[in-house]
Amino acid sequence: MENTTTQSPNDRQHHGAAPGAGAAAPKTELLLSMYRLMLLIRTTEERLAKVQASGTLPGPVHLSVGQEAVAVGVCAHLTDRDWITSNHRGHGHFLAKSGDLPRMIAEVFGRATGVCGGKGGSMHVADVSKGILGANGIVGGGIALGAGAAWSEQLRGDRNVAVVFFGDGAANQGVLFEALNIAALWKLPLILVCENNGFSEFSPSATVTAGEIWRRAEPFGVPGLAVDGNDVTAVWREAGKAIARARAGEGPTLIEARTYRLRGHVEAEMTFLAKAYRDDAEIEARRALEPLTQTRRQLDLAGIAAATFPALEAEVKAQVDAAFQFADESPWPAVESAYTDMFS
Repeated sequence: MENTTTQSPNDRQHHGAAPGAGAAAPKTELLLSMYRLMLLIRTTEERLAKVQASGTLPGPVHLSVGQEAVAVGVCAHLTDRDWITSNHRGHGHFLAKSGDLPRMIAEVFGRATGVCGGKGGSMHVADVSKGILGANGIVGGGIALGAGAAWSEQLRGDRNVAVVFFGDGAANQGVLFEALNIAALWKLPLILVCENNGFSEFSPSATVTAGEIWRRAEPFGVPGLAVDGNDVTAVWREAGKAIARARAGEGPTLIEARTYRLRGHVEAEMTFLAKAYRDDAEIEARRALEPLTQTRRQLDLAGIAAATFPALEAEVKAQVDAAFQFADESPWPAVESAYTDMFS
């Protein structure tokens, strides 16, 4: 089977200012490309949800359905030479950074053809060749890794950047303040992107997080801002400014992208929760503001014909079908491989 790679807005080889930095909105062609990539992420994760419910998926999955605009809007400015770190909800970040879809699905299924040889699973998808240092099962675990990647780029004298994606729960980890401190002192090319989806696992953020997350940058003299994380154009615009600053040697930025996850913290959570922590009416009310719906409206206003979308959806579905078939047909890792890649 053909191992089709994800086509992404960041499949370019620029090396300098972020593309479109300072522009008010992306060109229509780029907006359509970002819509397609968000649709790919959404379609992939909805398939993962179905497979998980069937009982055939080895292990849990944490989905980013409803949060796609953050990953896509930021990564549209990055190349393979830039770095990202992610969290347990990392499929979208991986694909937005041009990660290989079939190999990601194979990894989630624990197959030998997986991007980490089947040893990482859903929460640890990584591909250093693409600048993807990896998802992370530790809350806030990617923050220090991203700071280190930014420092390495500064030491090399390159204009590459490091982007850290983390959730609102991770904003309460001490490592965030350590990273802000050192990045401010050394003007590291680091962009810290908090995906505030309103919940820390099963707890509403307001019950566990004090203040506004973007303001945590202020004591360190680091620029901070909040953005509508469901509007890919808004994310793209603000991320472009922050990345351009970092490439120019002007240091870090903290972006709080306010979004909403339409699915649970983890699939099958209601099999072990005593009661629901939000009601269906809340989810449906937020569905009207989700990224694909907003971007579709923007494309309509830009003059993209309605007839464009059915073909696009069919193309994406075929790509996802092929990726799952690739994973299903892939072999399990050999028993003797258990001790490879474990020690240096």
